[in-house]
Amino acid sequence: MGAFVISKRNNDEYKFVFTSRKGKVIFTSLSYELKFECEEDIEKFKQDIVSADFLKFKSSNGKYFFKLMLGGNHFATSRKYTTSLRLQKGINEIICYGSKSEILDFSENDFVFLD
Repeated sequence: MGAFVISKRNNDEYKFVFTSRKGKVIFTSLSYELKFECEEDIEKFKQDIVSADFLKFKSSNGKYFFKLMLGGNHFATSRKYTTSLRLQKGINEIICYGSKSEILDFSENDFVFLD
C-alpha cells in the first residue's frame, strides 16, 4: 500500500508526496504555508478520490506526466515517466490505494504516524 509523506521544503513551506508500495514518488503536492492545511487536503483527497481527474501530458523531452485535479483545482503533479503505460500504472496505484494509504509526517526531525 502507498503512503502520503509530509515534509518541509527548503523555504519552510509544507508539501506531501504520494509514494507507491515500492517507495517511489508518484506525485508531489503544491506548497502549503501551514502543516494542518496539508493534512486537511490529504484527508479531503482520500475521501474524494473518485472525483479526481488526471490530465495527462507529454513534455518536450518525451517524458509523460499528469496533473492531478480535484474539484477543478490543480492539486498535485506527478513525477516524469518514460512511457504512457508506466504513467497509467502510477494513476492506477493512486486509484487503488490512495483512499486507504497511511499518512507519515517527516516535517520535523522525528517522524510521526498520523493514521
